[in-house]
Amino acid sequence: MADTADSFLPYGRQSLDADDIAAVRRALESDFLTTGPEVAAFEAELATATGAAEAVVCSSGTAGLHLAAAALELGPGDAVAVPAITFVATANCARYCGADVVFTDVDPDSGLMTPETLETAIAGKEIKAVLPVHLAGQSCDMTGISEIARKYGAAVIEDAAHAIGTTGAPGDPDCRIGDNRHSDMAAFSFHPVKTMTSGEGGAVTTNDAGMAEAMRRLRHHAMSLDPENWSDSGRREEAIDGRHPWYYETAQLGFNYRITDIQCALGRSQLRKLPGFKARRSALMARYTNALMPLAPTVRPITRIPDCDPAWHLCPVLIDFEEAGVSRADVMRRMRTAGIGTQVHYVPVPDQPYYRNLYGPGDYPGAQAWYERTLSLPLHPAMKDADVTRVTDALAAALNLSL
Repeated sequence: MADTADSFLPYGRQSLDADDIAAVRRALESDFLTTGPEVAAFEAELATATGAAEAVVCSSGTAGLHLAAAALELGPGDAVAVPAITFVATANCARYCGADVVFTDVDPDSGLMTPETLETAIAGKEIKAVLPVHLAGQSCDMTGISEIARKYGAAVIEDAAHAIGTTGAPGDPDCRIGDNRHSDMAAFSFHPVKTMTSGEGGAVTTNDAGMAEAMRRLRHHAMSLDPENWSDSGRREEAIDGRHPWYYETAQLGFNYRITDIQCALGRSQLRKLPGFKARRSALMARYTNALMPLAPTVRPITRIPDCDPAWHLCPVLIDFEEAGVSRADVMRRMRTAGIGTQVHYVPVPDQPYYRNLYGPGDYPGAQAWYERTLSLPLHPAMKDADVTRVTDALAAALNLSL
């Protein structure tokens, strides 16, 4: 099948409908395009959906991670534990603050940080924060990770960019990712390939009102508009209804990480569809599991995490390319020729030149085993059941296997 815009099946894409377009149109026709009522409403609805006390929305998932790190006052001399398998933003948020990264290995069959890989990586070290990543939508063992983090006096920031809508974790089937019962904060991404989208956008949930206030201040250049907080007390007399006509103060370095009302209007509309998105993704994953069975053991699903009901963001499978006698690059080229997009999640972050030059080579056998075998297949709600058959047929052909 030709690689055309009409026939190509990408590995991930947004799912928008008339309700989403209408929500954005209403925002465009309102008095606010940047920070207005949609921002506060989106925050309130996200807090309700995740079970958190507070939600702070921002311009991207990366911005959310950075705001969380900055709210913890990470800085030079601090160290943060990050899994070797993740998007680079998880590690970068520590480096933005001048902190160092200690990489942990992952389970080779799920790609997740585990309590064991965390303890091995940080034993004997001073760690200020731990950033577990809920890869593909599956939850880490947050009970175990949190216990180890607290033992070392470290805060926990969940990188939940893949996991909006995920419920349950090992030993805690009633938790919701983002309710922060095992963490200080959880960061989400609403990029178009994620489970729901606001175009670009992100959020951080927390149960700490002080952390939420710090992040809201930091996302807007750390500006203080409240006269009671100003060092120049003489300006307070010029305030009108508690606000000064032009004066503000910045007592620390802040960022322009605001999100627009337009994006939040779309995010609110998408959030209402999240249960449906999750259900459809789960149904597609179940269909994939059955359809790929004949390709075992060359192809097999990743390890399913107990007590977890994931809102699947990705459909990663593990492939023994050596056994099949074909390289991953060739498989991806053959799939693309068949009109099907695939992706790899992820190149181990310690192998990226920036981190390799900074810290030298590391030994992460679980991450390497995951990376050598993983391939993400198409997964998004608009896919038809027949698309799963199309993908698995193309994968079998690309691997020179028969169904």
